[in-house]
Amino acid sequence: MIKSMTGYGSAKGTVEGLEISVELKSVNNRYLDTSVRLPRSFLFAEELIKSCVQKHISRGKVDVFVSVNSAGAADVAVQVNEALAKGYVDAVRHLAAEFGLSDDLSATSVARFPDVLSVEKRDLDADAVSAGLSEITEAALRDFDSMRLREGEKLRDDVTERLATIESLVSTVESKSPETVAAYRRRLEAKMAEVLGAAGIDENRILMEAAVFADHIAVDEETVRLRSHMAQLQGMINGNSPTGRKIDFLIQEFNREANTIGSKCQNSEIAHVVVDLKSEIEKIREQIQNIE
Repeated sequence: MIKSMTGYGSAKGTVEGLEISVELKSVNNRYLDTSVRLPRSFLFAEELIKSCVQKHISRGKVDVFVSVNSAGAADVAVQVNEALAKGYVDAVRHLAAEFGLSDDLSATSVARFPDVLSVEKRDLDADAVSAGLSEITEAALRDFDSMRLREGEKLRDDVTERLATIESLVSTVESKSPETVAAYRRRLEAKMAEVLGAAGIDENRILMEAAVFADHIAVDEETVRLRSHMAQLQGMINGNSPTGRKIDFLIQEFNREANTIGSKCQNSEIAHVVVDLKSEIEKIREQIQNIE
């Protein structure tokens, strides 16, 4: 099943008490270009996320956004400098005794002295965060792939419909090509009869001229190759591997055969059919720019 290069996916989870959200979005690009935006404390996981993306996506401009809410995490610890607190208490009591002051020390008042209490941020377990972040990223990628598959189905249906139109146009070219030769022969016979009059017409000369003309305008090889390309394209869009780049090359072959038919045709009706044929090929080319 083909996938679109454009899509969006997201997932959320909790790791080490941290609420983590991963969002992905992508647009068309010739190659895979992944950009990851992370909080500074999570920069160690950038290559991990890129590795996860590469498993799911072969080309496209992919932006990954990781946000972290640490409101519910016990990621800070309060430390007590007991030696400094004891020094403060001893000093205050000495002042009280020395100057006859009341000793109104309390835990709260001691805690207010500078540097008695300090707040330290707990170090994250990088391995645990990496494992959890990887799971959340994979979930976001599955959601992302789900959207891309839906878009891919629409692209496949559109291309299949246009291939049916192209096949009908090719059949028209094949049916009208012999008519062109027959019409040329009739014109040739009429011209020779007009010029030669009673002298008579050399039937062998007519056959020879018609054969040369038929060989000059024959498009059998081109239509056979076009049908082969159509079968190949149908197989690609029904396959399971990324084929956007291959289809791009194949469409160039479609155009080459259509241009050759257009240059050979000596019939206004076929010329109009070729214009329609090239129009359908161009529409497919535009669509496959969205295929991974």
